[in-house]
Amino acid sequence: MNILILQASPRANGNTVWMAEEYKKAAEAAGHKVTLVNVAKKKIAGCLACEYCHGKGNGACIQQDDMQELYPLMNEAEALVLAAPIYYFTLCAQIQAPVQRMYCVNKPAKVKKMALLVSSYSPGVYDGATAEFRDICNYWSVENMGFVTAKIDEQKTEETKQKVIDLAGKL
Repeated sequence: MNILILQASPRANGNTVWMAEEYKKAAEAAGHKVTLVNVAKKKIAGCLACEYCHGKGNGACIQQDDMQELYPLMNEAEALVLAAPIYYFTLCAQIQAPVQRMYCVNKPAKVKKMALLVSSYSPGVYDGATAEFRDICNYWSVENMGFVTAKIDEQKTEETKQKVIDLAGKL
């Protein structure tokens, strides 16, 4: 299976990065092809709501930014994993931009499954992010494989690593 992980933490050695890397290792060990992209390092603007994509653009976004690198990857992915830190009760802006820019094509063409990896320093801040994730899965009609959360005392632990491995096992 072709898996795309969009990792959205700007912290090079952060907890979200760790979770994404562990997922990648587990999926590759199971024989899957995995591409991990750090979208936090990309220049991806938000949707302009200009509707160019649904008119003259014929499904192509008018904006020429780093999202152009992601469209082909998202188009070929069979599973999509979103990995994002939670800064203020929902998915961070770095993951929102590429997800919302899929508006031009409605949904990634081949994606059948999705998973979510989220971390935060605080407990009890995941409801907004997990609800949005469920809504995306429902809207795109893809299988929700589940999610792993990791608050401060759960980050980079063997228990969290096992949860990530188990989630990758649902591929």
